[in-house]
This record gives sequence, structure tokens and C-alpha cells, in this order.
Amino acid sequence: MPPNVGDMETPPSSPTPTRETRSILTRTLALIGFGVFATFWIWALFFASKEGVNRIEDRAWVESAQSICETAADERTALANYTRLDEGGAELILQRAEIVDEATDTLERMLNSLEALPLTGEKGQAIIPLWIDEYRTYLGDRRNYTAQLRESGENLPFYETANQIPISERLATFAADNEMPACKPPLDLDI
Repeated sequence: MPPNVGDMETPPSSPTPTRETRSILTRTLALIGFGVFATFWIWALFFASKEGVNRIEDRAWVESAQSICETAADERTALANYTRLDEGGAELILQRAEIVDEATDTLERMLNSLEALPLTGEKGQAIIPLWIDEYRTYLGDRRNYTAQLRESGENLPFYETANQIPISERLATFAADNEMPACKPPLDLDI
């Protein structure tokens, strides 16, 4: 005979967490989170390497490079022309193109000299050629710019190669990481 509905036992209900249990769980998770956060910052501040990813170990190369770059910067400074471009016509734009080409020539000689420097250390041998190749791309951008100036006869903005960030920014970061401020790309076309 089938059991009566009233005779059936009710299954035990699942226990519901009490307010106290939830509070303990919340505090435990917060403490774990704080512990992970504190551990990360202790590691970052006291144990992680502070050396830049671009920094090379060959300090003699860096000193020679800085000297070469300073000479190139002095050559570019001697080329400065402070004539306002809005005070002239196409002739002034052509003159600007010539000055930019001469300044780019100083950068090209600088790179040739840097390439000829003897280099020790695996890291430097691996990343300096990449930096020089990127610098040559930047020089190509400068040459394209002067061709546009000559073709248009107008003072056009300078556009450089970018891969998420402008190439000159990557070049400048490498120079800064290696304490070679004179080797940063010049800001002569940003006006």
C-alpha cells in the first residue's frame, strides 16, 4: 500500500550559512588578498631587478657612444635656422628641406660611427644592432619627409614610423636606459 503523504519524512534541508560564517569567510578572503598584495609590493620594492630591460653591460661602449652623439648634436646645432616659416614661401620650405637633410646626414654619420665601435657583452651585441636598425628607419622617415617638402612646397607635418608608439620614443628610451642622452633622436621636426 502506498504511503500517505502526511507519513513521509521531509528531507533534511541544506544548512544555510549563518551571518557569523559569512563574516569569517569575508575576513579570510580579505586577509588573503591583502597578503598577496603586500607580498607583491615587498618583492617589487626590495627583490626585483631594478636594471632597465634595455641596459647594456658594456659601459665603455656607452661612454664612446655618448661622445660620438654629442659631436653629432653639436653639428646639428650649427645648422639651426630660426627664420619663421610663415615669413617665406616655397624657397624657405626648400631651404628647410636642405637643412633637415644635412641634419639627417649628421645622424647617419653618427650611426656609422656607433656601428664601428667594438662591443662586448652578449646583451649589447644582441640589442644594439636592433636599435641602430630602428634608428635607420627613423632616418628613412626623415628623408621621406624632406622629399615631401620639396614636392609640395608646403610646410607639412613630420610623420614617423610607429608600432604602437612612435619609433623616436623607443629610440629615446634605449638611449635614456643606457645614460646616453645625446643619442636620443633630435626633436627638430616636431615644430
